Amino acid sequence: MRKLAFPALTILAVATACTNSTPSYGDFNSIIAVMAPSVWDEVGDDVYDALEPTIKIVGTERTFAVTYQNPNDAEWHNLRRFRQLLLVGTADDPWIQEALPKVRGDVTGPGLYHAYDIWARDQQATVIVAEPDHEAEAVRADLQEINQALDQQFRSYARARMFLSGTDSALADTLSRTAGFRLVLPDVYRWQHQDSIYTFRNDNPDPAELIRQITVTWRSPIPASMTSDEVLAWRAEVAETYGEPQDVDLSQADTSSFEYQGRPAFQVQALWKNPPQLDWPAAGPFITRTVTCPQQDRLYLLDAWLYAPGKEKYEYMIQLQTILDSFRCGAS
Repeated sequence: MRKLAFPALTILAVATACTNSTPSYGDFNSIIAVMAPSVWDEVGDDVYDALEPTIKIVGTERTFAVTYQNPNDAEWHNLRRFRQLLLVGTADDPWIQEALPKVRGDVTGPGLYHAYDIWARDQQATVIVAEPDHEAEAVRADLQEINQALDQQFRSYARARMFLSGTDSALADTLSRTAGFRLVLPDVYRWQHQDSIYTFRNDNPDPAELIRQITVTWRSPIPASMTSDEVLAWRAEVAETYGEPQDVDLSQADTSSFEYQGRPAFQVQALWKNPPQLDWPAAGPFITRTVTCPQQDRLYLLDAWLYAPGKEKYEYMIQLQTILDSFRCGAS
């Protein structure tokens, strides 16, 4: 938390018209930005650039949606119940005065704070307390930290939602005992295996609307080397078991070599799509990862793909990444 040298503020609890029993509303990735119009005129474009970054998921998708609200307008009375807020002002501004008693931790002066349940239940607010006439400067100084905090909050929210059905610990233990690897999935995933190809699928509520699937397989002995093209060729072999063929579009591919749990790993994230000869088009993002496990003499392939037409995909990709990151092999 950034703090500036400033005399300690005396914070008085301010009674508000609504209580914390009032539920918040709005999507978790929608942010209401609240500040004086003169400040917004200075920093609005900067806020959009910092808090609405695009990610490459079947084209581009914004991680958050920002809406400006003048706290002096009548609409603010209702919009203050939004789930996610960015509040900017001085300690004398009414919307800041009402937020400060709900800050987690001590308020010692101008700086960046986080408050909860100010005007509604399950509400989160990022609060920038600034010196008079320095609001725009304070906003610009904190935007990167705010973006990182909001993204971390959203990732935590996405992970919590995916496990609302419960964690299938029994499956993780079964896989560890019988297949030599461990994967932690929500209870709603169905699974099957054919030889060394293990498939885990969640197509609730309707496979025509949403499919999340992860496949795990391996090769042994470990190949001496494997290029990215060879990894994708291996994925294509595995994809033949998916029921519908999948071509790959590498025009926006991201590839990386990294260390996973102390083991060499490689990952490619790109787009899959149905071949053109099929009667209906379908597409979505996929993540293919290889992990080397020397103690088993296995090179694992993990393939996660998403089908979510007409839906925002960032939350689902976080879920798939979370499952991939739960992978363990061998004695680990």
